[in-house]
Amino acid sequence: MTVIIVGAAVYLGIVLFSDNSVSQNRAAMMNDLTTLAQRARQYYMKAKYYGGGGRSFVGLDGDTGMKILATQKYYDNDNATYSIKTAGTATEVVLHGVGKKALGDGVDYPEYDCTVTPTGITMERVK
Repeated sequence: MTVIIVGAAVYLGIVLFSDNSVSQNRAAMMNDLTTLAQRARQYYMKAKYYGGGGRSFVGLDGDTGMKILATQKYYDNDNATYSIKTAGTATEVVLHGVGKKALGDGVDYPEYDCTVTPTGITMERVK
């Protein structure tokens, strides 16, 4: 009987630790995406003359766009890998993050999309 109770306690501890790890990864991803979104909005506001978008998100696309927002160390860090999902238009850009802590199934990873507009950001949980 004692072996069963100890085994159940160990199993429960592992499950709780795993859930907490994924939750922390999700929170870190949302924080990173918020920082990237704020940098995208700064790009939007900055004049083209100074290397910004001149009230447009055009220019934020692919790797080049990510390099405008952050260094590679930032957009590929311990939390996740971030990319530009939908190239910048005059009114928005969509950022995407894929976490590095596997979900409970051990196969999928957390994913978020972050839509950035001149007036705000919207975070959407994909997985």
